[in-house]
Amino acid sequence: MKRIHPFRRLGAAALVLAAAVSFTAGCSSPGKPRGTAAVAATAAPGSGGPEPKTIEGAKAAAQTVFDRFSGGDFAGAWDMYTAAGKQAISQADYVELNRVCSRKGLAIQLTSARLDGPDRAVVIAKQLVAAQSYTMIYEANAWKLQPAPEGLTLYRQGAAKAIALQKKSGSCADNAK
Repeated sequence: MKRIHPFRRLGAAALVLAAAVSFTAGCSSPGKPRGTAAVAATAAPGSGGPEPKTIEGAKAAAQTVFDRFSGGDFAGAWDMYTAAGKQAISQADYVELNRVCSRKGLAIQLTSARLDGPDRAVVIAKQLVAAQSYTMIYEANAWKLQPAPEGLTLYRQGAAKAIALQKKSGSCADNAK
């Protein structure tokens, strides 16, 4: 009597399931993503459509801002600021300030998040050993980063003065050397 090992049966079942999923995915109507592709299309920050007004949407947007910033895409990070953040500093000044003073290349990792009302989320992010909270605001069908009050105050100074203040306080990496 030949007995089939349970792991072989499980493997065969998984193969059949994978084939069925592949087949049904190939049969969807063109132009409209289905399943996880539809979720990814609506959840992608900056994808053009409304972002989900969920904690997952806020977390995805926050991580995108952090990735852009730590990767040196300061214009892209500024694009994801709230209207109040954009009013405090022009994109050109924001780029210049961070080009000179930020510590590029240090990954910022989202560690936790919570909703704080229907249009507001608080996210905690960590860079090296320091953790900090950030506020995300749902504005114009997208999650946007709201700069902290002290950041807004600094930004209102303009790039040249903000850089000088950062250097004076010792918080500027001084990449312009």
